[in-house]
Amino acid sequence: MQQELPKVYNPKDVEDRLYQMWMEKGYFTAHVNADRQPYTIVIPPPNVTDVLHMGHAYCNTLQDILTRFRRMQEKEAMWLPGMDHAGIATQNVVERNLRKEEDKSRHDLGREKFVERVWEWKESRGGMIIEQLKKLGFSCDWSRERFTMDEGLSQAVLEVFVRLFEKGLIYKGKYIINWCPRCQTALSDEEVDFQDRDGNLWYIKYPIKDSSEFIAVATTRPETMLGDVAVAVHPKDNRFNHLIGKTAILPVVGRELQIVGDEMVDREFGTGAVKVTPAHDPNDFLVGQRHNLEPLNVMNGDASMNEHAGQFAGMDRLKARKHLLKELKKGEYLDKIEGHKHSVGHCYRCKTVIEPYLSEQWFVKMEPLAAPALQAIKDGKIRLHPARWRKVFIHWLENIRDWCISRQIWWGHQIPIYTCSKCEHVTAAVAAPTACEECGGELVQETDVLDTWFSSQLWPFATLGWPQESEDLKYFYPTDTLVTGPDIIFFWVSRMVMMGLEFMGEVPFTDVYFNGIIRDSQGRKMSKSLGNGINPLEMIEEYSADAVRFSLLDLSAEGQDIKLSPKDFEIGRNFSNKVWNAFRFLWMNLEQEDLQNANLDYMKESWKAGNLSLSDKWILSRYQKAIKRVTRSLEQFKLHETAVLLYAFFWSEYCDWYLELSKPRLGSDVVHEKRATLGVATFVFKGILQLLHPFTPFITEEIWQKVRNASDADSIMISLWPVESRSLVDEQTESQINTIQGLIGAVRNIRGEMNVAPNKTAQLVICQNAKNGIDQKLVLQNKSYLEQLAKVDSLEFRPQSERPAKAASAIVNRTEIFVPLEGLIDFDLERGRLGKEIKRVEKHLEGLNAKLQSRDFIGKAPEDVVERERKKKNDFESNLKKLKLNLESLGS
Repeated sequence: MQQELPKVYNPKDVEDRLYQMWMEKGYFTAHVNADRQPYTIVIPPPNVTDVLHMGHAYCNTLQDILTRFRRMQEKEAMWLPGMDHAGIATQNVVERNLRKEEDKSRHDLGREKFVERVWEWKESRGGMIIEQLKKLGFSCDWSRERFTMDEGLSQAVLEVFVRLFEKGLIYKGKYIINWCPRCQTALSDEEVDFQDRDGNLWYIKYPIKDSSEFIAVATTRPETMLGDVAVAVHPKDNRFNHLIGKTAILPVVGRELQIVGDEMVDREFGTGAVKVTPAHDPNDFLVGQRHNLEPLNVMNGDASMNEHAGQFAGMDRLKARKHLLKELKKGEYLDKIEGHKHSVGHCYRCKTVIEPYLSEQWFVKMEPLAAPALQAIKDGKIRLHPARWRKVFIHWLENIRDWCISRQIWWGHQIPIYTCSKCEHVTAAVAAPTACEECGGELVQETDVLDTWFSSQLWPFATLGWPQESEDLKYFYPTDTLVTGPDIIFFWVSRMVMMGLEFMGEVPFTDVYFNGIIRDSQGRKMSKSLGNGINPLEMIEEYSADAVRFSLLDLSAEGQDIKLSPKDFEIGRNFSNKVWNAFRFLWMNLEQEDLQNANLDYMKESWKAGNLSLSDKWILSRYQKAIKRVTRSLEQFKLHETAVLLYAFFWSEYCDWYLELSKPRLGSDVVHEKRATLGVATFVFKGILQLLHPFTPFITEEIWQKVRNASDADSIMISLWPVESRSLVDEQTESQINTIQGLIGAVRNIRGEMNVAPNKTAQLVICQNAKNGIDQKLVLQNKSYLEQLAKVDSLEFRPQSERPAKAASAIVNRTEIFVPLEGLIDFDLERGRLGKEIKRVEKHLEGLNAKLQSRDFIGKAPEDVVERERKKKNDFESNLKKLKLNLESLGS
């Protein structure tokens, strides 16, 4: 071709330009199309506060691969993007900015003005991640972008709340909830991160009233004893059952406490007796209900002690603990202290230690909603990938608890409950009523907002227009695939299933793919505190978007976590460079005619006319199998396996073998041979570009624009996905090339092991018996392949009895082959080199054997280190065997 290509592919000249072209052409936009089957993915909406991190890059790359793949399969592929308002997280960010820039709190502004500020922040600084997602080439339908607090979704949230309330599935109750003292709000069970911490068990003696006897209890949170209302023992515990019904005295405070018998008590923990604090422990709350005990809350919302804490009122919980322990010690109530490792709950947003806290909150009854979801999973209506998550999902649904949905913050969907100030009648309404329907009195709206997950659970159908029966909703729902992290399987995935079944009567998606977590090279989770995060935008700048995408897939086995370092992105960059170099090689040989010939009909005609070489027929056959395997792997959500298949087919089979085998024909003066091979090479290369496109969209589009012909699609992303043509699969040709590859590989190995200089040509002797062995005609007809790739200048077939002397040997297809070494190497020099290498390897083996026979090493070294040394020993033994065989082949 006349147009000159850059020697090196420069993604910076390509990526923004091509993305803009895709946007302008409207290729990402899906339409309601009765002639096409829809394929729908909804993005897990990133928080409006988020900036792009590797987790987003990975999860969304997976979604883009599936979307581009299905679009090329002529599905009406729609990937719906959007953002989550992220109640607590966003409010925290704006509050911090307000304090930093104006030295004000949200209370200084008041609710209405503060919410206005959050909206201003969202419009000016929020949503940065959406623009960043575009840098990775993601083909979202940006015309359908949604926000969990936009007008349509807000309407859907209110509608769902009212319907669930009227159905009796939403209620207000006073229960122990998880409370964050920093965020000053309730949290659901799923919003609490439990971490193992080294703490203490304090053993405290409670005097028995009118007795010299004591009952000792053990606690990890002594400050909560100020809220004790009873002591509990197991009714069958002979050590204490004589005390049931008696009264204990609360140390320091002096309050009388009933001693009750309850089977909840674990006789093996601590002393076997426990303090009962119904306002500050979920299990104690249940004990209190069973024994009609009045809860006593001794903490304020900020975890300081309230007026019920007596002399400790006003102190922070930890300060109160310190002072209380002094008093207990002083009164000789502190029996002993033991170290104790226990699981401590932390707020998932600010990491503050949460408090179990008695509070009036709004809840959703989950069992009636979970039952249909559980059945759908059991019936296989939703498939989970990897399948191991199915068991986890089922277990959670079978043991579900009611969901606390109210949050004591201002940013979010205000709960649509209205209480009459006159008659206290409660109304739930989508549109705010003007007066009480019972007495006409003034109404006051609930001040709490809904949990962020309440709105995002509606994402698959509310984003498509529900509660209206929009054309989008009818066409694109249910969606097809959800890709997300397993860490939100309970927060989000399970609730979407419940809501989809409740309000749409269908599951919201048929397949859920759980991606792994991105970790650093040491296996640690990436975090700001560790400073081990890798910025995707910096990696795009250094390596390219395609390199980032392909590297992440190459490193990630299905559903497994990825250990990642910046250097790993060289995988994708090297692969992109290989694609470009293969293209340049073809480009230098191509004529316009070759581009026109690069089509399936021409392949079939050339095959039928006998114009194709053995290697041409081989690559066409292998390409058909690659299409089948890649398509099947993508359909089975084996995305890493697909990347590995593509890498191996393109790099090894197409580049290392086919292009190398084809070079003699490409340099041939026989025009029809050259044209046929260039047609095949270009046809297969274009197919490879299409198979690669979902993974590396930019470089494949850039090359497609140069190699497409008049009948091809204007863009590779709307070209048709390759389909296997069974008529081009030829097992005999593949077997024949396997034989040629075996011979070339064997000769190359011999040359390498025997230190033969690269510029020297060798003789190949094939010794076989009459019954079986290598097809002599095949090898002689394709001798040029051996000359080209193994530097063989002489080829001879002999009977098995006539083996050449001083020759290195190998086995190919149960046949001995030999490379005579006379004239190729200096025998004395090579004997000396091999002798030294044998001694070096034997010395290493001696050391390894000693180490592996050492009980001290085997007993103390980590298992992976021991296994590594064993593998090293096996490798050295194998190498030693080869060296001795090579030395033997040189004779004496």
